[in-house]
Amino acid sequence: MKKILALLLVSILMLSACSSGSEEASDESKDTNEITIWAWDPNFNIKAMEIAKEAYASENPDVKVNIVENAQDDIIQKLNTALSSGTTKGLPNIVLIEDYRAQSFLQAYPDSFHKITGSFNEDDFAPYKISPTSFEGENYGLPFDTGVAGLYVRTDYLEEAGYSVEDITNVDWNKFIEIGKKIKETTGKDMLTLDPNDLGQIRMMIQSSGSWYLQEDGVTPNLADNDGLKKAFEVYKSILDANIAKPVSDWSQFLAAFNSGDVASVPTGNWITPSIKAEASQSGKWAVVPFPTLPGVEGSINASNLGGSSWYVLDVPGKENAVDFLAKTFGSNADMYQTLVTEIGAIGTYMPAAEGKAYQAADEYFGGQTIVSDFSAWTEQIPQVNYGLHTYAIEDILVVEMQNYLNGKAIDDVLKDAQQQAETQVK
Repeated sequence: MKKILALLLVSILMLSACSSGSEEASDESKDTNEITIWAWDPNFNIKAMEIAKEAYASENPDVKVNIVENAQDDIIQKLNTALSSGTTKGLPNIVLIEDYRAQSFLQAYPDSFHKITGSFNEDDFAPYKISPTSFEGENYGLPFDTGVAGLYVRTDYLEEAGYSVEDITNVDWNKFIEIGKKIKETTGKDMLTLDPNDLGQIRMMIQSSGSWYLQEDGVTPNLADNDGLKKAFEVYKSILDANIAKPVSDWSQFLAAFNSGDVASVPTGNWITPSIKAEASQSGKWAVVPFPTLPGVEGSINASNLGGSSWYVLDVPGKENAVDFLAKTFGSNADMYQTLVTEIGAIGTYMPAAEGKAYQAADEYFGGQTIVSDFSAWTEQIPQVNYGLHTYAIEDILVVEMQNYLNGKAIDDVLKDAQQQAETQVK
């Protein structure tokens, strides 16, 4: 009887093993001629991927491309949950990740992402996009859109205050404040908006000087002795002291401020262009000039960035087709980039595309200015920094310290205390 039971047990175990093995085999042998892509924003990133899907169909019609919309926060949560548990079930082949967050994924889960080194020519892309999309000398991300910043300015308000567009071109923040005070005095309009809980303005300022919240290693906090950050804080306070900023607390208020004509300028990323053009009555009353420099900070230039994302391939079945898809679309198709600019206003960081007609076209809303061409030229100048792992965690600290600074705390103490908090909290 014992022998029979033993034989039965062995048989069950063997059957179980075979069943498990065939399930695994079945999993591995799933049709890899199908790739799934996760992204957010149906009017921008999703639409861009649909244009890429259409372009790729002529290259490889046998590959089925599924595009799935998820909110950015949901993508972050799903990736962290799956990758931290070591499972890839249910994950896509390609995922969009914001450049500020990319290193936190690449450094935490390097084996979960597929290297795409050699599948595209990195020299064809804006240099500042290569650092956040790479890890240990390998390319993991295919650079997508640029967050190249510009200073959008109302030409009619400038003229009313006695200035021309040339007067605010390639200026520093001191000159910006001087012009802003005159505009406020003459027109009653504020110069810009500021949101006390959003330090995007500080981010743009410090990148213009080639510095960041972290040192070059992307891990060590760089706050206490950061000249660019110190000057950015001082400029921020000077803007408020000059009484030329309209306070806003959310995205809707931000949009309403310039669409209603309450502010004379909008210093931000180029992705705001469609929102500015949404107010048809202001056509011909806007221009875009280079982002201001930080006064007295060595190396600060009239170019910076705010935002931007890139495409990543996960190390799951179908990765070869996923790489091929990216390489033949966002990695090399200059014609496709013309469509992206024309249909959704998306300016990529693929530099050869800048020679195309869509990039060189005049925009009547901006008085005939070739703004896409200008943004493309500024993109190539953006200082390259290592965004590292902790952009938003450090900004949580800086938001509080900024209020302390505005309430009278000495700037050196502000940054010293922020440094100590960051060293304690950010690991």
